[in-house]
Amino acid sequence: MTSEVIAWTAPYAAEPTSGRVAVAGSKSLMARALVLAAIADGPSTITNALRSRDSLLMAEALRSLGHDVDANGTTWTVRPGSRDGDTFVECGLSGTVMRFIPPLAALRAGTTRFDGDEHARTRPMAPLLDGLRQAGAHIRGNSLPIEVAGTGSLSGGEVRIDARASSQFVSGLLMCAARFEDGLALELVDDVPNRGHIRMSTDALRERGVQVRETSTGGWVVEPGPLSAVDVTIEPDASNSAPFLCAAAATGGEVTIGHWPQDTAQPIRRLLEVLTQFGAHTSFTGDEITVRGAQRRGIDVDLADIGDMTPAIAAMCLAADEPSRIRGVAYIRGHETDRLRALRVELSKLGAAVTETEDGLIIEPHPLHAADLQTYADHRMVHAAAVAGLLVEGVRIDNVATTAKAMPQFAALWSQLVTGDASLAPHVSEMAR
Repeated sequence: MTSEVIAWTAPYAAEPTSGRVAVAGSKSLMARALVLAAIADGPSTITNALRSRDSLLMAEALRSLGHDVDANGTTWTVRPGSRDGDTFVECGLSGTVMRFIPPLAALRAGTTRFDGDEHARTRPMAPLLDGLRQAGAHIRGNSLPIEVAGTGSLSGGEVRIDARASSQFVSGLLMCAARFEDGLALELVDDVPNRGHIRMSTDALRERGVQVRETSTGGWVVEPGPLSAVDVTIEPDASNSAPFLCAAAATGGEVTIGHWPQDTAQPIRRLLEVLTQFGAHTSFTGDEITVRGAQRRGIDVDLADIGDMTPAIAAMCLAADEPSRIRGVAYIRGHETDRLRALRVELSKLGAAVTETEDGLIIEPHPLHAADLQTYADHRMVHAAAVAGLLVEGVRIDNVATTAKAMPQFAALWSQLVTGDASLAPHVSEMAR
């Protein structure tokens, strides 16, 4: 993989930003499809597969454990397999790899060593690993690098964890729980953010014939049993849709994204609620989502269920005619970077008055000016900088290549939408850091 760094001057919206955008497949659903295909009872195909650094790292992680993943083209095939003995998993900066693969590794016979990018070593893992230990796993370490010493099976049973830092701790355990000898009865110390992402996991399990139910106390019970192989088509990514829809709301334009199933488990409707509060007109008709900008009001919103969209929404708030407050997202301090601190620092460079609170931001719009913005190797910070660049000419983004993590074609799609010319964007390798 390459460590290319690509600086980019964000396109300025001289007129309202309008058009149709074909957003790539969901990173979250792609990760779940790959993991569940690897423990299913036969081969599975994944259509509209997302080619990004995270999904390719996940494919390679599964190969390291002995599964066959054909990742050519836009339809991938996964054939479950097994490989005993010692192996290594490269996590990069992928939260899904570092949190979804250790349960799989605990089910095989042999030691699996995990490591990743420098910042991945600071991302929280301990609650997941604590849950695995309660289920019978033998693990050395509480953050990367770690070693999982598998014996070929896990007992499972009753597990209680603190998942306030990430819903991925819950999903990582739930997805493999049917393979535990006694299944899993998972309870939480406190509430968990992004329950919509957990619903993606439980829906995917039920689709494969797994018996899973939510308890009256907010936990989950997964019965032991097989997982049926299922062919799936990956729908668009909600978090990657956010900057495009925020662009319409911020500039008074109109943006449509197609191929959305009405019953999606992704929290796209929560984003539409936020954009409506901002003053935009939104619709979800058939398989199309459309946002048309109108008023640009300040908002007071709890984004606990859509924390990944916070950067794009925060940048959109620079266009409001009054202050905005974002709440409920303290947990995004533990993402690819401390996103609250990064947003305060970078949006302030543009002239806005941004205050960092314990669990969010207060954004007071002021006249904006050009600035060089850092991304901190965080693809969501590119989203924030791109939305800000619509509002003031001369916003320079230090590294757009980090969008390879979830959507390498982001810059091209953004340029096409704003300027009508995708060729103005730099090429981003799908494996750039």
